Amino acid sequence: MNTGTGRPDRTGEAVMAEAATGEVVEELCAAVFEPLRRRDQRERGRQYVRGLLAAEGRKSIRNMALQTGSGGAAEEQALHHFIAGSTWDWQPIRTALAHYLGRSAPLSAWVVQPMAIPRGGEHSVGVGNRFDPHHGQVFRGQQALATWFISGGVATPVQWRLLLGGEGPAVSADSYEACAVAGAVELARGSAGGVRPVVLDVPDIATRATLGRFAEARVPVVARVSPGARLGVADQRLPGYGALPMAARDILQNVRGMRMPVEWADPERAGARRSSLVAAVRVLLAGREMLLFGEWSDARRLPGRMWVTDMTRAAPGALVRLTKNAGKVSLAAGASMDRVGLRDFAGRSLSGWHRHVTLASVAHAGLWLAGRLPPSSPAPAPGARPRRPSPALARC
Repeated sequence: MNTGTGRPDRTGEAVMAEAATGEVVEELCAAVFEPLRRRDQRERGRQYVRGLLAAEGRKSIRNMALQTGSGGAAEEQALHHFIAGSTWDWQPIRTALAHYLGRSAPLSAWVVQPMAIPRGGEHSVGVGNRFDPHHGQVFRGQQALATWFISGGVATPVQWRLLLGGEGPAVSADSYEACAVAGAVELARGSAGGVRPVVLDVPDIATRATLGRFAEARVPVVARVSPGARLGVADQRLPGYGALPMAARDILQNVRGMRMPVEWADPERAGARRSSLVAAVRVLLAGREMLLFGEWSDARRLPGRMWVTDMTRAAPGALVRLTKNAGKVSLAAGASMDRVGLRDFAGRSLSGWHRHVTLASVAHAGLWLAGRLPPSSPAPAPGARPRRPSPALARC
């Protein structure tokens, strides 16, 4: 049944949930849009976030204007100008969002993860033939990298970079590595809750340049390493010490007798626990001592994932659990990617793209704070006093 408004009838429970979400989003917007000096910009920001949450299907400017305003040409033009033609800076909004989340829940880690955005044509910023490292395949579209705020069940993007260069209208070109690192170090250093580790969930990201950036900033890091990465064994008690560098997979296979079971929370099933095997070895990478650790889901096979970290004194079990935050990010992105239009900007303007994903991140945070995103555990009140992080994570 349809009421004649273009929307299907909704139950009273759905209406109440939507009203509660609206209140949470209004409070969030009031806080994160405070850096915008002009009142009309703050109101346009609220309108855009409400439009992202209300519009069904693709989050086009026209679709959002129809949901939140008169839907006329003037309304649509004003909303378009706010994103593509205005001069407001998105970075203070991202910083305010991170601080707001930090007051709502204790920050435990940051996760950097790529997002592939398939897109045809040649007129959108950053479009080209890109490589998706998570799926190991080439695609046509945009390649973005996001830094996510992690706290318990929370996973919200707060920093973004877009890989440029190649085809399409590009302002400048950054390497994939630079895009992955840029912003994460600054966020980690500037966090009001203190420095927390950064998980680089990007294949083959553990390079000399990447690890050097984090070391200089004194930000702890856990980074994916390829099975064939050449590393030196730093522990003289273990096979391979003093020999030529070996492949990471071979180093870990040599110490598989040291594997220990580790239990961790399944990010895809609230309350469920799973276990795997883990072993860790001190290694030399780019002249720096690191800890290489691998995780086995099947004891008869090679480790499924391998990581290096400069937190050489951390317990391997705590490190494995830390990497599971990447699963929370994948789950959260899949749950809200279409709901808030993270991939829907199709314009030529790089500034417009940054403003759009920033406001989509605010919309995503609003859904989580209202308890509308998995996991199903209740979200803390926006003004809740943060708890102290657990000692294990604090040491990591």
